[in-house]
Amino acid sequence: MINNQSTNNILMIRPVSFGFNEQTAGSNAFQNREADQQAVQDKALTEFDGFVKVLRENGVKVTVIDDTPQPHTPDSIFPNNWVSFHADGQVFLYPMQAENRRLERREDIISKLEDRFKINHVIDLSRFEDENKFLEGTGSMVLDRENKIAYACLSPRTDKEVFGLFCEQAGYRAVSFDAVDEHGKAIYHTNVLMCVGSKYVVICTDSIPNPHEKIEVLESLRSTQKEIIEISFEQMNRFAGNMLEVKNKTDETLIVMSKNAFEALFEEQKSTLQKYGKLVYADINTIETNGGGSARCMMAEVHLPVAE
Repeated sequence: MINNQSTNNILMIRPVSFGFNEQTAGSNAFQNREADQQAVQDKALTEFDGFVKVLRENGVKVTVIDDTPQPHTPDSIFPNNWVSFHADGQVFLYPMQAENRRLERREDIISKLEDRFKINHVIDLSRFEDENKFLEGTGSMVLDRENKIAYACLSPRTDKEVFGLFCEQAGYRAVSFDAVDEHGKAIYHTNVLMCVGSKYVVICTDSIPNPHEKIEVLESLRSTQKEIIEISFEQMNRFAGNMLEVKNKTDETLIVMSKNAFEALFEEQKSTLQKYGKLVYADINTIETNGGGSARCMMAEVHLPVAE
């Protein structure tokens, strides 16, 4: 079994009631409410469809599943928080902090994927919700799949014990640390401050205040021979850390981000990234503003083996 860093199969959930989520706003400083929430859903749907179109035009296989009107799940557009799919056929389900986000976990989605992919085992960690311990998938963790290293900044949504259990069951080495924004507030998800690609890492090291933890993170990244691309707090706030490396049907590497993130990067940073893949972006401003998440959060990578 080969653990590739990126895949050409992506799962995305098309929203029916996207909007500002009161239940997540307390821990997500990236969320900002726009007044007319019906207009927000309409704009978000247009942005979502545009994003899927960009991915498909670039040769990415995208499985789109419609959200359901009931139960009300304003953040369902971010499926990478409740599920992850792995090359050994394992599927992990995760404990979510917000009660309305727990409703996003859908067995029918996993069943649909089983038509095309091989699922050997579903590991459900959602029981930790009863203990108020959370681990929100590949939002809470950034996975170096090739080297089996998982990076996680601890926060109200990322519990060290559950993180350790995932790493034990999935065979990853755990690297955990604290991270804060420029105001000293804990960063809610690791995937807003860093992105791990096959040969590069985008990271806001300014967000790691403990010098020993910063050294540990950087040494771990350097041990895998990846080029480190530093971003600033300002760039992180524009979701420049929230990228995802994917493949297309011809095995070309794409580095996917939002238009906001693309425009936040300096030319030198873009040039460095372009050594490793084609930069692909879409305008998802409404989704970013109201949801507090960006391009990477919208894509759940399907690394499962293809069914024979």
